[in-house]
Amino acid sequence: MQRFSRRKFVATIGAATVAPASALYPAQAAAPQQMAPPVSPAESAKPVYLFFNLAEAAFIDSACERLIPADESGPGALGAGVPNYLDKQLGGAWGSGERLYRSGPWKAGSPSQGYQLPFTPAELFHVALRAINRHFETQGAAFGTLSAEGQDTYLKTLEAGGADLDGVPSAVFFDMLLRMTVEGFFSDPVYGGNRDMVAWRMIGFPGAYADYYEAIDRHGEKFVREPMSIGEDARRHLHVDPNIPASL
Repeated sequence: MQRFSRRKFVATIGAATVAPASALYPAQAAAPQQMAPPVSPAESAKPVYLFFNLAEAAFIDSACERLIPADESGPGALGAGVPNYLDKQLGGAWGSGERLYRSGPWKAGSPSQGYQLPFTPAELFHVALRAINRHFETQGAAFGTLSAEGQDTYLKTLEAGGADLDGVPSAVFFDMLLRMTVEGFFSDPVYGGNRDMVAWRMIGFPGAYADYYEAIDRHGEKFVREPMSIGEDARRHLHVDPNIPASL
């Protein structure tokens, strides 16, 4: 995991939106666990986590913020509500593996064969996070209390692989965490991340306008427009998808 500014990060992955994992089918609510108040830069913007427990949320908040840190161009993953996006996706139909093949055999495959583990995404996160937090309990310090460099070092060990998180390869967990962090940062805010469309404003993406009729004859001009979510009404009020647990 390389350290780079968010501008370089955006240039690396491309200025493109990322569809959420559950975009093609509705999410379902999961049974509530111990509520976990996240560490947020804005007290009033704290979500209510229904999937992550206290210890899990503490790690996710800190880890996501290291993957996309705040910088001079604006908020990072935490300020954009990315952990809230993860909570929604993992607590819904996608997290429960609604459309995953679940009958095995569970053998290591080649990269081209894709995901080969018996865990649903929700199970994978719970198992891996439990192993990670147990590791830090033995160290006597939580992940979030480490310096930025210390957090980066630990995340790099997960990314490098080789570590077993109670049956979850650390590289698989890190890859899913990174992918979902990017999704949550750039996806439509109706799914719980990209709060105030900060990522879209940063890359100049206009969002989900129904038509561009007034701009058809403006050839050769840069299209500049306030971004719009698919969940906004005529008064520009955002309505989060009610089928996704948790709230902005």
